[in-house]
Amino acid sequence: MSSARSQRGLSFVGWLVLLAVLAFVGSTAAKLVPHYLDYLSLKKIIEAAGTDRGGDISDSDDFYSYVAKGMQVNNIRDVDLKKALSVTTENNRFLAHLKYEQREPLIQNIDLVVRFDHEFSVGKP
Repeated sequence: MSSARSQRGLSFVGWLVLLAVLAFVGSTAAKLVPHYLDYLSLKKIIEAAGTDRGGDISDSDDFYSYVAKGMQVNNIRDVDLKKALSVTTENNRFLAHLKYEQREPLIQNIDLVVRFDHEFSVGKP
């Protein structure tokens, strides 16, 4: 039978290792989650461009303007819209291609990189 002393739980070093791992995961999540939230907001803005009757979107410039306003409302500042979004018109639909990447420094010369690449087919309102 095991003694009660050998079943106490994690040692001090074990707790330090656990805290270090949790701190690393928390720090990484805190750096990546805002980029994913911005991407999800951009997706909603682009998809809403086809259903917004009051937006008066008739050409690519209007589409860019609509998305830029949505970005301003949602406080998305890290994405260069002209580089990240390409819009063409085909068969009374907007074909939007959202493609960009974000880098976030992690430790010294190690970066976290997230890439977003999504194509949309949005009907004109």
